[in-house]
Amino acid sequence: GGGAYGAAKAGGAFDLVRFVQQPQVLARIVSAIFALIVFACLVGDGYTSLPEDSHLFCVFNRNGDACRYGIGIGILAFLACIFFFMVDVYFPQISNTTDRKYLVLADLGFSGLWTFLWFIGFCFLTNQWSWTRIEDVHIVADSARAAITFSFFSIFSW
Repeated sequence: GGGAYGAAKAGGAFDLVRFVQQPQVLARIVSAIFALIVFACLVGDGYTSLPEDSHLFCVFNRNGDACRYGIGIGILAFLACIFFFMVDVYFPQISNTTDRKYLVLADLGFSGLWTFLWFIGFCFLTNQWSWTRIEDVHIVADSARAAITFSFFSIFSW
């Protein structure tokens, strides 16, 4: 049955299978995985050094802002996914329709903002990758491309 803001009436029993089958929960899980991939690729292989110099630099055109931006939005997106996942778990237990409305609006607003930030991140990383010199890229090219790819996918998952 329909309830206030897409949830059943408050106080019902929690059904894990039904909960996981909800489209917003599936999208949130996918978004969290994409954010984790972007974050992990940039932290693990986003910084490299040359054999003759031990100084680390960002693989994206030696622009540290590109790596920091990708890492920052990846971490914050992952944490937001966890937060909104917990909101989704407790949402049916909230009986106040005003609270439900504010949670739904916060989720929509944050998702819109993060869609925009992922778009900016994709454009920024792609632009910096296009200016990267071949001699600066060795093994880390696949991780850089994965970060760009999953930044693009994140635009649609949010």
